[in-house]
Amino acid sequence: MGDLWTMFCGESDSVDYNGKPCGADFVFVTHPSSCINHTLMICFDILLLAMFLYNMFNKTLSKSTHMPARFLGVSSLQLISAIFNCCLGLVYLCFGVWILEEKLRKTQTILPLHWWLLVILHGLTWLLVGLTVSLRGNRFQKAPIRLLSILAFLFAGVSCGLSLITAIVNKEASIKIALDLLYFLGASVLLLCTYKGYRHEESDEAYDGRDLYIPLNGENNGSSKIDSASSVSSFTKAGFFSKMSFWWLNALMRRGKEKTLEDEDIPKLPEADRAEGCYLMFVEQLNKQKQVDPSCQPTVLRTILLCHWKEILVSGFFALLKITTLSAGPLLLNAFIQVAEGKESFKHEGYILAVVLFLSKSLESLSQRQWYFRSRLIGLRVRSLLTAAIYKKQLRLSNASKMMHSAGEIMNYVTVDAYRIGEFPFWFHQTWTTSLQLCFALVILYRAVGLATAASLVVIILTVICNAPLAKFQHKFQSKLSVAQDERLKASSEALVNMKVLKLYAWETHFKNVIKKLRTVEYKWLSAVQLGKAYNSLLFWSSPVLVSTATFGACYFLGVPLYASNVFTFVATLRLVQDPVRSIPDVIGVVIQAKVSFSRILKFLEAPELESANVRVRRNRENTNTTIFIKSANLSWEENVAKPTLRNINLEVRLGQKFAICGEVGSGKSTLLATILGEVPNIQGIIQVYGSIAYVSQSAWIQTGSIQENILFGSPLDNQRYQETLEQCSLVKDLELLPYGDHTEIGERGVNLSGGQKQRIQLARALYQDADIYLLDDPFSAVDAHTATSLFNDYVMGALSGKTVLLVTHQVDFLPAFDCVLLMSDGEILHAAPYHELLASSQEFQELVNAHKETAGSERFAQVTPPQKLDTHSRDISKTHSEKKSKASVGDQLIKQEEREVGDIGFTPYIHYLNQNKGFLFFFVAVISHITLVIGQILQNSWMAANVDNPRVSTLRLIVVYLLIGFTSTSFLLGRTLSTVVLGLQSSKSIYSQLLNSLFRAPMSFYDSTPLGRILSRVSVDLSIVDLDLPFSLIFAVGATTDAYANLGVLAVVTWQVLFVCIPVLYLAIRLQKYYFASAKEFMRINGTTKSLVANHLAESVAGTITIRAFEEEDRFFAKNLHLIDINASPFFHSFAATEWLIQRLDMLTATVLASSALCMVLLPPGTFSSGFIGMALSYGLSLNMSLVFSIQNQCTLANYIISVERLKQYMHIPSEAPEVIEENRPPANWPFEGKVDIQDLQIRYRPEAPLVLRGISCTFQGGHKIGIVGRTGSGKTTLIGALFRLVETAGGKIVVDGIDISTIGLHDLRSRFGIIPQEPTLFNGTVRYNMDPLSQHTDQDIWEVLGKCQLKEAVQEKEEGLDSLVLEDGSNWSMGQRQLFCLGRALLRRSKILVLDEATASVDNATDLILQKTIRTEFSDCTVITVAHRIPTVMDCTMVLAISDGKLVEYDEPMNLMKREGSLFGQLVQEYWSHYQSAESH
Repeated sequence: MGDLWTMFCGESDSVDYNGKPCGADFVFVTHPSSCINHTLMICFDILLLAMFLYNMFNKTLSKSTHMPARFLGVSSLQLISAIFNCCLGLVYLCFGVWILEEKLRKTQTILPLHWWLLVILHGLTWLLVGLTVSLRGNRFQKAPIRLLSILAFLFAGVSCGLSLITAIVNKEASIKIALDLLYFLGASVLLLCTYKGYRHEESDEAYDGRDLYIPLNGENNGSSKIDSASSVSSFTKAGFFSKMSFWWLNALMRRGKEKTLEDEDIPKLPEADRAEGCYLMFVEQLNKQKQVDPSCQPTVLRTILLCHWKEILVSGFFALLKITTLSAGPLLLNAFIQVAEGKESFKHEGYILAVVLFLSKSLESLSQRQWYFRSRLIGLRVRSLLTAAIYKKQLRLSNASKMMHSAGEIMNYVTVDAYRIGEFPFWFHQTWTTSLQLCFALVILYRAVGLATAASLVVIILTVICNAPLAKFQHKFQSKLSVAQDERLKASSEALVNMKVLKLYAWETHFKNVIKKLRTVEYKWLSAVQLGKAYNSLLFWSSPVLVSTATFGACYFLGVPLYASNVFTFVATLRLVQDPVRSIPDVIGVVIQAKVSFSRILKFLEAPELESANVRVRRNRENTNTTIFIKSANLSWEENVAKPTLRNINLEVRLGQKFAICGEVGSGKSTLLATILGEVPNIQGIIQVYGSIAYVSQSAWIQTGSIQENILFGSPLDNQRYQETLEQCSLVKDLELLPYGDHTEIGERGVNLSGGQKQRIQLARALYQDADIYLLDDPFSAVDAHTATSLFNDYVMGALSGKTVLLVTHQVDFLPAFDCVLLMSDGEILHAAPYHELLASSQEFQELVNAHKETAGSERFAQVTPPQKLDTHSRDISKTHSEKKSKASVGDQLIKQEEREVGDIGFTPYIHYLNQNKGFLFFFVAVISHITLVIGQILQNSWMAANVDNPRVSTLRLIVVYLLIGFTSTSFLLGRTLSTVVLGLQSSKSIYSQLLNSLFRAPMSFYDSTPLGRILSRVSVDLSIVDLDLPFSLIFAVGATTDAYANLGVLAVVTWQVLFVCIPVLYLAIRLQKYYFASAKEFMRINGTTKSLVANHLAESVAGTITIRAFEEEDRFFAKNLHLIDINASPFFHSFAATEWLIQRLDMLTATVLASSALCMVLLPPGTFSSGFIGMALSYGLSLNMSLVFSIQNQCTLANYIISVERLKQYMHIPSEAPEVIEENRPPANWPFEGKVDIQDLQIRYRPEAPLVLRGISCTFQGGHKIGIVGRTGSGKTTLIGALFRLVETAGGKIVVDGIDISTIGLHDLRSRFGIIPQEPTLFNGTVRYNMDPLSQHTDQDIWEVLGKCQLKEAVQEKEEGLDSLVLEDGSNWSMGQRQLFCLGRALLRRSKILVLDEATASVDNATDLILQKTIRTEFSDCTVITVAHRIPTVMDCTMVLAISDGKLVEYDEPMNLMKREGSLFGQLVQEYWSHYQSAESH
């Protein structure tokens, strides 16, 4: 026992750490330095530890007993207690290590144990108890935790009291006494914390078991109060300390660790940061500026600055604070070296310097985090307000402006340009802080090396000058790149929208090659931009070597003496300035990108707007009976034209009148309706419209969403009115057939509806709005005769009986029922009179009616006695041919939730990225080059550290070797930079090529179920990130991480003692990073999927602008857009906040390592290290936190960017269609030679789990026959055509064409041999020639000849450029009828043996239709012509008629035979048409 005591206390005359004797007798128990006192204190510590472990054990048993999760927040008192006690514990630990080291140095033994053991054990105990009780105390049972804190308080009180008595009696002070005082303070705070600090305390007493039901009840009611409270980000209610430390984010980070975050887990944005508030503030500022100076156009940039100047100033203050604290580092290093050389200015200077170093690093971290966070927040607001402004603008664009800014370009403004400008505020302060930091650095350098600083200044100025011309080039390259991106996006978006048409014509390969060519141009400019970046980074990364060359050279020539303190002050300054200087290329790049993007958005925001306000009159209509009044109006779509589109228009429509508008194709019918809507610029004359308008466009515009949402169109649901609307629009039966009735999700542009269904949904939308004026643009062309009749009777004449109606129509049969018929020709109203007057007075009108009679084929009707009129109600007829489809399971909607990766998928996307085109090779070259560079720099500084004070090494040799190593290592920079550029370009090339092939080979089912916005957001913003940002980000992340570990390594090698702190800190840092990534990855993935929602809504709104404006629904669409912007901004906001949350915590850890290292150097006696190595270690240590920040920042940025690779990868491997060409099974060159089509038991379903759409159809079309396919809307006519072209593969049965089973040959061979005129006429952006013959297979003479045959020659000749006349996107500058004529022209050029007409002449007038039918009969006399028709006359002269109902073949025979057959479906359709034709005749 005596030996143990001796081992613990030493001999009776043992001394304390100050060398004074201390006793082991009990008398000395009150003396804080006595051995017996220490024994007592150690016993106390063991008791505290035991109590602590009991609490921990008890907690794991009870598993947090009854504490509801919502009470587990952290109060500010808890926070203060945790920080204070944690620091105190660490100081005790460091003090203990120092005592142990002193003992080892002086006596070479660790005995006696009592001093150092007490202090280390005490530090460890207090660290554990202080931190756990402060932060996690509310998870323990109340009584034991309070007992623990009371014991700790009593223990601290005793310890502090004894120390104070000794200090007063002996008149001496020591570190131990100071620490005991602080210990008492810490215990007091801890005690207060356990009684007052925990959040659950307020509710704890009131809490009882009944609360357990709250979450269940909440769930029951759909949402609980708790949810609504947590639905807004905690940032709004966070206090000052919480905002400074990002404590408000803890709850969300914890949730992210516990489960995979979903969209609903992410809180909403604070009110101030939402798009609506930002946009309104922007508009308010804009108006203020206009009021101040009405003559001057206010600039958008100035307005944005005025909106956010306060936030910019605050973030600027933090930036300034960061620069100032950073610059203090080298000065502290200089002082440290002086202390290490034994030149202390005052006693204990080293300790004070270590504390100051820790504090300055902490303050630097705090200010930098706030600077970055606040700047990003400004960026987010700016991005939101610009997106909102662009959306608002596109709703008001004039027609001329739409020619300048296509839908693809507008999409680019939002997805790419607004995004780039949103990034700019983050870099904004770096434009001036870098310069300021350089100035500070020069001042410090001047203190260190005097006049030699001039050399540094010269080199810095030269570096900047070398960069100036490049910045101009970069600006030019970036502008060119943006234009090239626009062109590619425009072509991509056009091809993707019209993919069905491309597949039908077998043009995918051609259009894919067009996009590839545009991508090659883009790739050229991308290479230029990336090489510019590479040159920049080479210039600025090598600048430290150039600066040190110049400075040390100047020192040698000026005779400035070199010793450790000034050399390493210089090196440290250089290392600190290095990172900001290296980021100069990025800053320049971002400024240039923002400038280019800004000018593009500005040009768009200043584009001319529509002036429709002066058309619609908002005065009380009671004074007038007129609803539409147009007098002597000349209107033109294009500005400054000699010949206006509409000339001398006079029109007066009174309340409740019905006007029909007819005329040949391209006569200006749709333009007249657009005039009433205020869409066409008025050159002269008066236009006035009174009352609200409902508009039905010629080509249906349907939104993604349910059928009900499309019909209600923002109005509240009135069930009775809604049911009536469905009945009047003949939609009831269609809804019965759909899997979810009116809740069925419609795909984008209504892809899962037939043409007729889309038109009727549009009609229902108009009717439900209950407007005053109805403008209907040929809505009956897409529906069959029976539906057209019932719609005309129930809808136009019934539901709209008291309304003003203007109907554009080609169906002459309806005209007698109208009050007035307008006959239009070549942009003028030729006649306006009731039907019979017009028939008597107008030759042109007579021709139109006679043409109709001819197409109606009355002589064919006469041969057959019409059967007795069927009394069966139309709905009963349809029911005889209908079987209710089985209901699909819930969740089987066509449009699926956008897919995203979940959880940590490790290195998969990185490997995928580097696997492209030798990516791994270039990556390894870059990494090895960087590691060599880092090793070179360490060798360089080691040489300087070892020999700076060595008298045997001359100054010249010292400098020359230093510079040689520097230049050698810098040469590896070139390898790193170039391999990065090549890696980026090669990977981008490969990824895009695979993506494009995948998209063009995808089956139609993919396009039917995938909104365009999802695809476009990938080929725009995701691709832009992979092109421009990812390669450099990847290498910088690896490089910065290498730098951080190198800094840590140097610190640990020079002062190995710091490893005691280093290893736990590293472990903590890695744990923290893992904790962070659990949430951060989900934030960015959700950000990606919500980005598509914004893009999708924009694409839809651009397509339906006229309809939105007609119904005056701009405000509702704008509000929805604001909502979607916020949904997208919230994950982004939490994502960058989480990054700052992580870095701040890591910063504190690195500050601890650096301070510990500095403390080691002070505590060890002078001479333990040479001053050179102290200088080197601290110069690396000072840049440790900056390099760690850069490392983590780059890793976070990379983790965000790599999600773009994940998203692109999802569409790089879409299951593709059958092969385009099967070499071993190619059809003969002249196939099909006869045109015989044999359909055998054909079964089709659209998706594996969906019901059959065609159910066992068998029939044969003989070669050269003309086949008519009839059936009611939605019966499967278009699906049969799709099966012939293999847009859908068969589920059973086969189609044999001239002896070849079409499923055995390649798709290109199949589709290129058939001709088709599709249901929806499609034109592409380009010229007339390009639209007729995109593959350039025919001569101009052939094209003119075909244009003549399809009645387009005159229209094209009228335009100055002839075949080079412009065709805008979607052919919007040609009428619907003209577009269908173009499609006929394509078929005539192709001259296929099998021609399919899918309702091909629905949008043309009867006279033109007659000519076309004749043209088709003569041109395709020996071909098999398959016609899908709504107009019965179109199929009356067919050889055979095939009638389909609900996917089954009902009858197949010659038309005359079918009409004679009792109960024939075709007979019924003819009967309906005949009766409604005769009713027209009798009028």
